[in-house]
Amino acid sequence: WGFYIINCVFFIGISYGGAMTSAILRLTNAKWRAPLTRLAEATAVAALLVGAVFPIIDLGRPDRFLNVILYAQVGSPIVWDVVAIGTYLVASVVFLYLPLIPDLAIARDLLGSRAKRLGKVYGILSLGWRGTHAQERALARGVGILAVLIIPLAVSVHSVLAWLFAVTSRGAWHSTILAPLFVLAAVLSGVAAVILVIAALRKVYGLQAFITARHFRYLSYLLIALGMGYLYFMISEYLTEGYVAAEEIAPVLESIFVGQYAPSFWTFAIGGLVLPLFVAGLPGRFPIARACLASILVIAGMWLKRFLIVVPGMAGP
Repeated sequence: WGFYIINCVFFIGISYGGAMTSAILRLTNAKWRAPLTRLAEATAVAALLVGAVFPIIDLGRPDRFLNVILYAQVGSPIVWDVVAIGTYLVASVVFLYLPLIPDLAIARDLLGSRAKRLGKVYGILSLGWRGTHAQERALARGVGILAVLIIPLAVSVHSVLAWLFAVTSRGAWHSTILAPLFVLAAVLSGVAAVILVIAALRKVYGLQAFITARHFRYLSYLLIALGMGYLYFMISEYLTEGYVAAEEIAPVLESIFVGQYAPSFWTFAIGGLVLPLFVAGLPGRFPIARACLASILVIAGMWLKRFLIVVPGMAGP
């Protein structure tokens, strides 16, 4: 049971991180962002589509998903989640599509005469783009507005996902810090996923002239900042809960720190959080290899962290 929910939270988190990376780079008008933003946006859409499938699999009978729509209740956190993910999916697709319009117009002009059907598809998708000053200004305004909107939308999606756990009266889940913890975890794993996607496509398509070591160095700085933020929130959560050791949380914490889930926790804490920060932050040669290694460790660690949230919390009586 736990793996479906773990993967749902994990992939939606990667999606959020991809969208946030692109939105922040566009809003700050970072000069080095050009080769990265579209890859980040495509990663966001793909990961969200994968993550959204897992709760439907978890139902056992996918037709039951219709009950969320047919018998929706405003007081249900699951309804909030479906609405938030649906809205975010539409916004992410539009955010990916708008900057593609000029390129779709190029494909329309190049392929229109040679491939009639494909030419028609590109003709429809390019929305009559001719590259006029008015069109460029309107497109820039639209992309700018979406870049602003996508950030609160993404925050709301992962906050609502956290509240699905936090409003449940289980000691391991009923926490006020869970929403910001989920949001930081999402951005952290999302940036790591973007680094790996960019590195893979750079290698496969020979984009070394466009995507350089500098891009990976800057993304590594972002990874370090987010990792340190997440480490602070995690210590804050465990310190306060462990110090009080309330009856409903003490057995769960014991199982995580010294019990059956201890190997997973310490592997995550050391190998998936602390070690990647050192690997990404070390100066010297091989910045791309170090960024990729740190990202692999972060992604594996963040999956383990989702495991430590979902399974021990549900396994206890």
